[in-house]
Amino acid sequence: MSKNKLTPPPIIPREKLDFDLGGDIAKHWLDNDPFKTRFFDAMSTLFPVGERFFITCVRDYKDQINDPKLKQDIKDFTRQEAQHSMLHTSYNDRLKTQGIEVDRILAGQEHRLFGVLRKYLSREFTLGITVASEHITAIMADCFVERAAIFEGADERIRALYVWHAMEEMEHKGVAYDVLVDIAKSSYANRIGSMLVVTFLFPYHVFRIMKHMLEVDGYTRWQRIQIWTKGLWWLYKPGGVFLPMMGKYFSYLKPGFHPWQEPVVASYEPWLRLLKETGDPIEAGNRLVAQQHQTLAHA
Repeated sequence: MSKNKLTPPPIIPREKLDFDLGGDIAKHWLDNDPFKTRFFDAMSTLFPVGERFFITCVRDYKDQINDPKLKQDIKDFTRQEAQHSMLHTSYNDRLKTQGIEVDRILAGQEHRLFGVLRKYLSREFTLGITVASEHITAIMADCFVERAAIFEGADERIRALYVWHAMEEMEHKGVAYDVLVDIAKSSYANRIGSMLVVTFLFPYHVFRIMKHMLEVDGYTRWQRIQIWTKGLWWLYKPGGVFLPMMGKYFSYLKPGFHPWQEPVVASYEPWLRLLKETGDPIEAGNRLVAQQHQTLAHA
């Protein structure tokens, strides 16, 4: 493990936050764009079962841990992930009212993660899957929070939910990794092999769920082809959603990698301050975005 680690911020479970997810949120809440909206909607359907899988895989090693700080970090990580699962369940309840087969999606993921992966793969490998997933969500969080243009035209409530989720992913991004390397004594091959599995399966399932969502939305086949063509360009074009993340993605492949070689994003401290000042995650998100736009205007 690299010695060049930064000091991470404290992991702060934030409970009883209200994002008004039962409010009058438009179906295509992100820039009135079906692809952009359904991309984030599809990810949300994966979070509740996924977060429970992550917690379970980390807890496999709890009896082997003697370090008090790591024990506390795991408790706080668990509380944060439980909140993510709960609030994304509320998010997904919105999708059910639109005709999205959320229960079928959750049952399929339950089977894949718990009925297949945890049944047939080693505990070390499933923890590796957890760590790889945490790395990807952390760098996506980095990308989504710092690049305000991605959420341009978004409903403020869902934007605030994703900003909150992103900030907490960055706070606990090293916990599962430390369990994998320091406690499970994972090999480099296990760490990289599990990352390759996640790299393939995560976008595959997001896109598969999006296909279902766009069909439920009632678009014709030709309309869906146009939506996918435009949307995939948004994701993969130079300077798009994914390519700017590739440097941080590939950093995971370095033998001496550790998540805390990268600091939290510049927006982290301002968001903490705004949340404390307002006590409202939606207002904190709005003010953060306003500050970002102001900074860009003066750049």
